[in-house]
Amino acid sequence: MNAPTTLRIGLTGGIGSGKSTVSAMLSSLGAVVIDADAISRQLTAPGGAALPSIAQTFGSQMIDPHGAMDRQAMRALVFGNPNARQQLEAIIHPLVTQTIRQQAQAAAEAGARVVVLDIPLLVEAGDRWRKEVDKVLVVDCSTETQIARVMQRSGLQREEVQRIIDQQASRAQRAQVADVILLNEGLDMSALQAEVKKVARQFGL
Repeated sequence: MNAPTTLRIGLTGGIGSGKSTVSAMLSSLGAVVIDADAISRQLTAPGGAALPSIAQTFGSQMIDPHGAMDRQAMRALVFGNPNARQQLEAIIHPLVTQTIRQQAQAAAEAGARVVVLDIPLLVEAGDRWRKEVDKVLVVDCSTETQIARVMQRSGLQREEVQRIIDQQASRAQRAQVADVILLNEGLDMSALQAEVKKVARQFGL
């Protein structure tokens, strides 16, 4: 009898969509969640694998006194500088991909039925992630709801939130690549949990 195959789900959604909440709920239902953002932070933390290349490319002033990448300085550098952003992505993205592959493989070997790759910029990255996942789950809501949620939790001004949304893939672009869309609009936590359970059942959880 063959061992059950691990299903790899790519999870994405715009800022304020509730993606992180859905990710935590899927984890509580038995999925193994691999967080691309967390991996990226580890790679640029003290001792992180990306640091030597960052220092070599951008100079040692981009490493803070604790031995981590100076996030504030790097943000200031890449903001409005596409060339610097591309250089940084060329260092970090392959390492993130490699780490995610290793963690997904380890989870599959440990018998995980569902591995969720939580990738905020899955759509923006083009085809890079499509071959790494079997299905794409998009958490969606109206732009107005995104703005309201982010303003409430972060204290950012409306224009700042809109600017972040404008830099991300559009709802239509995400819908195009989605195998499943979870509409997180007007739901309280228990209603969202019920929707996540429905989706989880589709995935065999």
